[in-house]
Amino acid sequence: MHLRTQRLFLSTILPLLSTFLVLCQSCTEATKSGEVKTVFRYNQPEALSSLDPAFARNQANIWASTQLYNGLVELDQDLKTGPSIAKSWEVSEDGRSYTFYLRDDVYFHDNAVFKGGKGRKVTAKDFEYSFKRIVDPKTASTGAWIFNDKVLTDKSGAISDTAFMAVNDSTFKIYLNEPFIAFLEILTMPYAYVVPQEAVAKYGKDFRANPVGTGPFVFKLWDEGNAIVMHRNPKYFKKDEKGKQLPYLDAVQISFITDRKSEFLTFMQGKLDFLSGIKEGSRDLILNNDGTIQADFAGKFTVQKVPYLNTEYIGFQLDPANLKDANPALQDKRVRQALNYAINKKEMIAYFRNNIGIPGHSGMVPPSLPSYSEKAVPGYSYNPKKAAELLKAAGYTLAKPLKMRLSTVAEHKELAEYMQKKWAEVGAKVQIDINQAPAHQETVDNGRAPFFMKSWLGDYPDAENYLALFYSKNFSPAGPNKTHFKNAQFDRLYEQANLERDVQKRWAIYQAMDRIIVEESPVIVLYYDEVVRLTQNNIKGLEPNPMNMLKLERVRKL
Repeated sequence: MHLRTQRLFLSTILPLLSTFLVLCQSCTEATKSGEVKTVFRYNQPEALSSLDPAFARNQANIWASTQLYNGLVELDQDLKTGPSIAKSWEVSEDGRSYTFYLRDDVYFHDNAVFKGGKGRKVTAKDFEYSFKRIVDPKTASTGAWIFNDKVLTDKSGAISDTAFMAVNDSTFKIYLNEPFIAFLEILTMPYAYVVPQEAVAKYGKDFRANPVGTGPFVFKLWDEGNAIVMHRNPKYFKKDEKGKQLPYLDAVQISFITDRKSEFLTFMQGKLDFLSGIKEGSRDLILNNDGTIQADFAGKFTVQKVPYLNTEYIGFQLDPANLKDANPALQDKRVRQALNYAINKKEMIAYFRNNIGIPGHSGMVPPSLPSYSEKAVPGYSYNPKKAAELLKAAGYTLAKPLKMRLSTVAEHKELAEYMQKKWAEVGAKVQIDINQAPAHQETVDNGRAPFFMKSWLGDYPDAENYLALFYSKNFSPAGPNKTHFKNAQFDRLYEQANLERDVQKRWAIYQAMDRIIVEESPVIVLYYDEVVRLTQNNIKGLEPNPMNMLKLERVRKL
């Protein structure tokens, strides 16, 4: 190994050695008895703030929580909702009540909070407690929105005490104000995982670092900033098709290497079993311009790529109320359409993303959802002549250009500069404002950015989650409608779709809504992202999926 590379590697790995030793103590004991222990190791470059599912708002928290907890229902690899702790369920004819029938063989992890330190059986009361905890303002959960405005409320508008009800130990009911067709998908989110009241009562806010769940792995250690260790749950309720108890792995270890090049180097050293995503820092190191793996790495690891539930876009702020210098051009649909036509999305992805991503030639709904159809929802392809014509009709030319400001973050600087060049070619001079991510988020959420780059990562696999960005009752900062788009026809279709139980008819409504978005252009859909995963060749059963879920219960390390 080159001396400089060796120093980089050692500076990354040394802080983790003490944690590795803790993990390996149990492995060493088992090795003496002749057993071979398997430890799955992955890195988390982004900050992990909590192991409490009530705060599972980002990928880091979600991935870790998924190993420790379970909910009523869960998504499979095809993003279809299936049973988990609930073995079956019923939905009332009017769509306003859900009844879940629970398994009787699910236990919380062994922990000192329980009598004799032995984990007790999960009952419907635990779900009643967990869901009421999510919506309790004292919890301050980032996931309260999954139930707010959906479950039953009282006359004052507060969530009713009877919205969540344990009928008996094995029967749990949820009541809604109105039907919400994607409600089951919402219940697959980590926010809806079950937790024991005893543990939350004992640990309080420190439950974040003392998690007690039902999942395939049991929490062992969190050395903050260095590593998290989880051990196999010997009492996990799931078995494979041959009757063998899951999980197959003996332990999971999460490291926190923040530098992407160091992360990749660690992976190449065999110290990590899996990498998710190829970011700017290492993309050119690993990939050719056409997206293929560079020859130096051919066969050394497995590469998998699937469409991602993530749409990258540029938004126009259509409500001038909070804009410091409101630009009347934003209110002109022709201008918004022109800026759409001016971008060569295919070229942009090839040159600046090594062909990771699918050009945004349809609406807001990404290809990974079944209602997506570029034929039914044709979007904007590259047409600079059309762009110039539309700008000219709106009163702008190369001699008298449109002037705008685009707000973005440093990560997207190259993309922004490319689009700046393409817009200038058709008569639009766009100044780029680079902001820190928190400031950018706050500015966009509060309607102070006239023209901004953003992305929408799906919370659950239904097109409603993307189209909700344009429902007039969802204006930011309280809701996800950051452009403050308002269209009466769109609103009617949105409300109609939430009541439509026929899948094909609902998809047709979604497509009609997306066509309105294409026509009115409150956003420029840049591209639909892709999940890219690198795994060591001895890892089996770790399949990519459009939500980029990390489920390790069926993973083997050979």
